[in-house]
Amino acid sequence: MNHTYSGKTIQFQLKYKNRKSIGIFLDSYGNIEVQAPKGTDEESVIRLLEKHWDGVLQKSNEMKERLNGPQMKSYQHGEPFLYLGKSFPIEVLHTPDITKDAVTFSGDALKIQVRELEDERIKQALKRFYYKRCKSLVESSIANHQHHFKNKPRSVRISDSQKTWGTCDGRRQLNFNWKLAMAPQEVIDYVVVHEMCHMIHLNHDRSFWRLVGKIVPDYKEKEKWLASTSWKMTV
Repeated sequence: MNHTYSGKTIQFQLKYKNRKSIGIFLDSYGNIEVQAPKGTDEESVIRLLEKHWDGVLQKSNEMKERLNGPQMKSYQHGEPFLYLGKSFPIEVLHTPDITKDAVTFSGDALKIQVRELEDERIKQALKRFYYKRCKSLVESSIANHQHHFKNKPRSVRISDSQKTWGTCDGRRQLNFNWKLAMAPQEVIDYVVVHEMCHMIHLNHDRSFWRLVGKIVPDYKEKEKWLASTSWKMTV
């Protein structure tokens, strides 16, 4: 079935089942299924769907986008990139007389100055920007949360890990993924706290999670953000 509301059309499957209320479900492909008690009139189904319209449509589109996987970046003017949890367009400036390619954040765009208009140069300039910003953001977050811990990290490094957002070893050496600069500050704070808690509890036992929860009560929401958005965090 198709239904148009607020200028947007949703395609959904309606099934009547032995249940007490109407439910809206999405499968792993982002397809929408509405399950209703037998005898429910179609108008009631439509009213409930319209009530949750924006949320259902957004979730469906996100799941379909994620299924397609990361899209190849064009590195052209206007291409969007994540920074601190928001998407910003890039502005590419061909500046032959500069000594080093550079990226600056203007508040509404990522401005990239390169000596040559080459995709690889733009990509590497962006990565250097994220590395540098990640180091600064992580170090500030560590300083802001240090009062929760007796010991300080021995070192803080930014890495290009493909598997983890952060690590902490037995010597209190912390490593963080440079892509964290693409996440909201509160998500960065959670990852920082997570690794700092490992300075006390090296494994993920109950004591560890109690400590994490004491400092970041809604840490599960931060984990959900990373799980649902990590595929977009790329250059």
